[in-house]
Amino acid sequence: MTDAQHKLDLYLAHRSALIDYATSIAGARSQAEDVVQEAWLRFANARNSGEIGNPVGYLYRIVRNLALDLTRRTASEQRDPDSPQQLLSLPASTPSPEDQACDQDALDVIATALAELPTRTRIAFEMHRLGGHTLQHIASHLGISIGLAHQLVRDALSHCASRLGDDDH
Repeated sequence: MTDAQHKLDLYLAHRSALIDYATSIAGARSQAEDVVQEAWLRFANARNSGEIGNPVGYLYRIVRNLALDLTRRTASEQRDPDSPQQLLSLPASTPSPEDQACDQDALDVIATALAELPTRTRIAFEMHRLGGHTLQHIASHLGISIGLAHQLVRDALSHCASRLGDDDH
């Protein structure tokens, strides 16, 4: 009997017990089967089994080490927020097509509402909300008081909110 045949016979005789042993460490039978398969590949490529004092013990040690490595790797992936498995479980950051359509409809309503406003009110609103300008800068640009600039922005905001159906503003 060749060394390769002896290793295969030994592996096949203990395969079921090796899977049970790996399952107790890895936690899942499917993972344990993968571990035992990898152990077989390593055992088959190991030096002559006649030189190994206890081939069965050696095979069990390979299974144990591989199962522990798998367990550590799995635990590490669960702790690591950048792991591929974690990234796959995160919700998409892009809106759904339905949300995009609703947002586009809302933008169309706002664009129409802004077009309905007097020019000075629209400019004040656009400078403040879209340009990030201060009320003082708006007042200076339009040649009005800060209080009137505030009132124009508030009027535009109320007008847009009423067009969107949100009369709370």
